[in-house]
Amino acid sequence: MRVLKFGGSSVAKPERIQGIVQILHVYQARKIPFTVVFSAFGGVTDSLLEMSRKAAEADVSYMVGFEQFKSRHLDSAKALLSEERYRQILGPLEDSFEDLLNLLRGVHLVRECSPRTSDYVVSFGERTSNFIIAHFLDESGIPAEYLDARLIIKTDKNFGSAKVDFEVTYPMIAAYYAERAGKTQVVTGFIGSAKGGLTTTLGRGGSDYTAAILAAGLQAEAIEIWSDVDGVLTADPRKVKKAFTIPTMTYAEAMEMSHFGAKVIYPPTLQPALAKNIPLYIKNTFNPDHPGTYISAEKDPLGPEVKGISSIHHTTLLTLQGSGLFGTPGIAGRLFSALASAGVNIILITQGSSESSISFAVQPSDARRARRKVELEFEYEMKMGAVNTVKVEEELAVVAIVGENMRFRPGVASRLFQGLGRNGINCVAIAQGSSELNVSVVIARADEGKALNALHEAFFLSNTKELHLFIVGVGLIGGTLLKQIREQAAFLKNERSLEIKVIGLTNSRRMVVDERGVDLHRWQDALHDGEPMEIGAFIHRMKSLNLSNTIFIDNTSHEEVARRYAEILDASISISTPNKIAASSAFEQYQRLKALAKMRGVKFFYETNVGAGLPVISTLNDLINSGDRILKIEGALSGSVSFIFNSFNAQTRFADVVRDAKQRGYTEPDPRVDLYGIDVRRKLVILARESGLPMEIEDVQMDSMWPEACAHAKTVDAFLAALEAEEPYFQKMLSDADEQGKKLRMIARIESGQATVGLQSVGVENPFYHLDGSDNMIVFTTERYHARPLVIKGPGAGAEVTAAGVFAEIITIGNYLSK
Repeated sequence: MRVLKFGGSSVAKPERIQGIVQILHVYQARKIPFTVVFSAFGGVTDSLLEMSRKAAEADVSYMVGFEQFKSRHLDSAKALLSEERYRQILGPLEDSFEDLLNLLRGVHLVRECSPRTSDYVVSFGERTSNFIIAHFLDESGIPAEYLDARLIIKTDKNFGSAKVDFEVTYPMIAAYYAERAGKTQVVTGFIGSAKGGLTTTLGRGGSDYTAAILAAGLQAEAIEIWSDVDGVLTADPRKVKKAFTIPTMTYAEAMEMSHFGAKVIYPPTLQPALAKNIPLYIKNTFNPDHPGTYISAEKDPLGPEVKGISSIHHTTLLTLQGSGLFGTPGIAGRLFSALASAGVNIILITQGSSESSISFAVQPSDARRARRKVELEFEYEMKMGAVNTVKVEEELAVVAIVGENMRFRPGVASRLFQGLGRNGINCVAIAQGSSELNVSVVIARADEGKALNALHEAFFLSNTKELHLFIVGVGLIGGTLLKQIREQAAFLKNERSLEIKVIGLTNSRRMVVDERGVDLHRWQDALHDGEPMEIGAFIHRMKSLNLSNTIFIDNTSHEEVARRYAEILDASISISTPNKIAASSAFEQYQRLKALAKMRGVKFFYETNVGAGLPVISTLNDLINSGDRILKIEGALSGSVSFIFNSFNAQTRFADVVRDAKQRGYTEPDPRVDLYGIDVRRKLVILARESGLPMEIEDVQMDSMWPEACAHAKTVDAFLAALEAEEPYFQKMLSDADEQGKKLRMIARIESGQATVGLQSVGVENPFYHLDGSDNMIVFTTERYHARPLVIKGPGAGAEVTAAGVFAEIITIGNYLSK
């Protein structure tokens, strides 16, 4: 015998009930005996409770709910049954409706709906649905009859959550089924009866509980719980999109998952099955071919260490602490006795080995009562100063990893805390039993979704890490970066186990945020249809989504964006940027950003600040970290300036070369930033700081090469016009260098704590003489690289190489998060 239970969503509509018949026909064909438990039609229990509440409040609109209840069930009966069968059951249905209406009228008259009356009202849901379905099964070729569970399940009078008297119930079940072996029993879930025949309900998960009680009473082969999901999932699919079905679980694992909010199963359901060692199957009514989840006493020592991740969405943590707790017997007993007397259920308990504090999590609705009761119990100790007033921390959630194999696998806790820590999630409290079946952490409620996704990746999707990008700036660099991400997406996912999703995107006018990910084949359209851009709102949306593995990319040169870096890092979000403003701003701010990144366990990367795609900052850091001492840094640090002077010759006009460089994207939108050495000065300050010098922008000596008309131009157009007017000046500068066999180079230098930037004529013996195109060159003279300095050379400007540098940092951050 198998006991099959179908929930409210499975019987919400007539067509769904017809689908159930197809499932039952399979069992019938395989000659597998079964009995079936059905819930009320989806939403009916809530509507019955609402009717009784309104009736008790003298709100006559309860009649509207009653008429809807009646119409829904009559319509379902008409849709399912033949006309002849419908006429046969119409009388009993009308009688039942009349009973319900009279009951509601009575509630309306006395202005009260007691728990006893409420149980009777809601029983009409299961009784009516099962009565109709039993006749439909019988008419569909499955010999069936309706069984009111009140005849066989006996309880106490704890209305709303009655306790079953198993000693009486089990023999009644066995005897009843023995007398009716020829027909399939269609049993009302959720209800029973107390002494004297009073209707009771079995509480949360009552229909599942009914199925388990029947199975235990019948010594059934298995219980099957049919719902609208493919079994027990690794996490809540509403919060973790990549959750998947757990194939097998033990009773203990299922109990832990259900305690922490897994909606498919409830603890009372498992107790009769556990006592009789009856396995459970969790199946999907709408996907009957899916194997679902199998729950039994069998352990799989070769299975994963963690079976599932679950959470309690809203809790409050209370802490009793003080020196008077240390070494004092009976403190815990007094604490928990006080809570029990107040009717407070404890979700989680943790105590440090110092014995100076005990923390416990409760439902928020119980927090005030719990605090008052505990402070009353320890009133004397508090007056004496031995115990502090109870500390209350609100807006928290509990997240737990569950699995029987955790105790046999070292490193599980490490992965748990790394997964949380790398996403900036702080643990307020931690609890783990000696069985190591469950490790629970209390975190901020706002971080629950992020924590679930981070841990799901850590334990179930370790082969694929999902990164969530928020990109500001989609001009030459940003647009090229999006193209590179799109082209490399398949390779990164298949070969590097990184899946990159662009969640947010902005230009100077519009922004779009899509938690599912922006389609990179049509990102321009998505941005065009987006909302007006406001950087504060964009960052707020990024923080509010609170996604795991979030990376902020700033492809602009705007100070307004750079000012937000501290806020972003403080939210435990990594940053990658070619924007030099933040790293070259006030030294104190630079230090603050570095400290924030370290404190929050995230990355602040700006490799492209100095050499676009060249490994300049990383090489410098490697030299320092390996113990080398920097003696001198020299560099042609502007690829745009290199391009301009490599392209400038006697046959070209200097202003035309500058315009060409600007059009190619080699210069900043304002080329004066490059040609005045402003950009180079920022790069030099960054290199100085990375080498350990507390340098400010003002500390860099700038040697100007510009005629007065160029130096005082107020706009870009005025500057370009001044360049044209001063063409003889630039031609003479070029010819003077040519006559000496030299070339013009803007050289930046740090030596003996001093920093300079200026245009120089260098001869063939100088390494900077051989620069081509838009190449940058950085020369490190160190204690190790003294006779032959370390040279880094390559393209230092252009959207492709800069975007590639940012892309490389994204991958580096992804690899860091994967550790």
